[in-house]
Amino acid sequence: MNPNTREILLKGIPASPGICHGPAMLFSQGQIDVPSYSISEEEIESETKRLEEALLATRTEIVNIREQVSQSLGEGEALIFEAHLMVLEDNALITEIIQYINQNKKNIEHCFNEVVDRYINFFKTVEDEYLRERVSDIKDVSRRVLNNLLGNKQSNEELLDKKRIIVSEDISPSQAVGFDKDHLFGFITDSGGATSHFVIMSRSLKIPAVVGLHNATHRIKASDYLLIDGYEGIVYINPSSETVQAYEDKAYEKRAIEKTYEKELIEETVTLDNLRVHLTVNIEGSNDLQSSLLEYCDGIGLFRTESIYLKENGMPSEEEQYKEYASVVDRAKGKPVVIRTLDIGGDKLIHGVHDDSFLGLRAIRFCLENLSVFKTQLRAILRASAHGSVQVMYPMISGIEELNKANAILAEVKESLREEDIAFDPSIKVGAMIELPSAVTVIDLLAEKVDFFSVGTNDLIQYLMAVDRMDDRVSHLYQPTHPAVLRSLKVIFDQAKRYDKPVSVCGEMAGDPIYTALLVGLGCDSLSVSPSRLAEVKHYIRLIDRKVLENLVSELLTMDQAEFIQTRLKKYIASLT
Repeated sequence: MNPNTREILLKGIPASPGICHGPAMLFSQGQIDVPSYSISEEEIESETKRLEEALLATRTEIVNIREQVSQSLGEGEALIFEAHLMVLEDNALITEIIQYINQNKKNIEHCFNEVVDRYINFFKTVEDEYLRERVSDIKDVSRRVLNNLLGNKQSNEELLDKKRIIVSEDISPSQAVGFDKDHLFGFITDSGGATSHFVIMSRSLKIPAVVGLHNATHRIKASDYLLIDGYEGIVYINPSSETVQAYEDKAYEKRAIEKTYEKELIEETVTLDNLRVHLTVNIEGSNDLQSSLLEYCDGIGLFRTESIYLKENGMPSEEEQYKEYASVVDRAKGKPVVIRTLDIGGDKLIHGVHDDSFLGLRAIRFCLENLSVFKTQLRAILRASAHGSVQVMYPMISGIEELNKANAILAEVKESLREEDIAFDPSIKVGAMIELPSAVTVIDLLAEKVDFFSVGTNDLIQYLMAVDRMDDRVSHLYQPTHPAVLRSLKVIFDQAKRYDKPVSVCGEMAGDPIYTALLVGLGCDSLSVSPSRLAEVKHYIRLIDRKVLENLVSELLTMDQAEFIQTRLKKYIASLT
């Protein structure tokens, strides 16, 4: 800290919670110097061979990173690197590179770089959340391939001679994992939204991070001292000693609170007025089930099955799926396991499926168009139901027609299992996700055809607001407290109560204490959160009073701006501690 410098405050997007301070490290990825020279017809084969070797070496690197992340952080975080592997296995991309080298007779580094740049520039022009994520994936993978072609060393560890805060335009998930945690305080980036792959990784690594600062790399110098508040999205350049001390005190208080969270894990999830709130967890697969996790919650509220398809790089067999589902159900020891059928498209793609539109052939639409895939999965889920309490849930239901078709297919699959004398739970409960505005408006019709509902708030908010939360220009419009969101949620809970249908919330709102309080006040008594949020959410549920919250929600529903609602909720949460 330099007493002669002026303290500067920057406001970004809170990405990974935590408070830290230390010297800046400007991390510039720079441009790789790609050579360009002509080759003969006879050399094309050897250049192509070099590409194959580089692709194989890159695949080995990514698979190793994926395995390390799976073991240290969990399968959910490891799935991020499946998108990187998909880039390497993109036949269209590889074919275009081979065509380019044959037509232009240039060295493979030049050809690879030219084609990849063309892909990146194309994807940048498309206003789509997943495609922007794909740009980041392509950039990361292409740098690895080029470095392997050129024989360049790839490591972040030697960059940090002592503990520093990394400042960069952008950071990829693999780069975040590559930094030595012993020499790392935190991350600051110009770009990025609150749900990017890098943010997910930094949270899992428990490294404080602030993203979306736009011009931090231009305002911060290598000689600067920085302070990060990952809870509020605040960065101080050259903070005063008073500011540092204030945040040291805040960090101490936060650590004390987090210890309290851990102690309360064994307690029941009940409000002050004795309302029992069902608290479950979201998982990607059996690797996410730590030995003691299910002792502290009421089961698995969302089993995302896409991970199985990503791991198998395509369509896994019935037996492969059955073994994975049954493993989870067995470990749940009688607690409910809600298995969501395949939700691909939009931000989730698998090998051989190329519709990346959020409004295209995704989720239940894909399944109803690909009945063999759907039936195979339903058979596996039904067989796993013989092991315990299994519930099946359809994603992205827009209306009664899709629900009727899905239920008809389920009935067919049940009948085929009966004929084959294969055990399953004939009364397995069936649910629908409410994540489209159309489903909200016809929830009364859907209620007659399902046993339960689950609200996917991430997609519901995105579709309600017509906002891409990964786009820095409009991400501020992704507002969980927008009056339209509150009113839609109220309709969902009121209608579910009217038709006596259990309803849970499994989106990001469920894992944030501010919104937990809001959801309980709106009438929700079942939440499904990521395992890392379980302790904190349980702590705050035990501090709230539903009757007080019902009165608060009545007040909030009269407000006309998200900012006012957010402020009022924060004030309420602050009053609890």
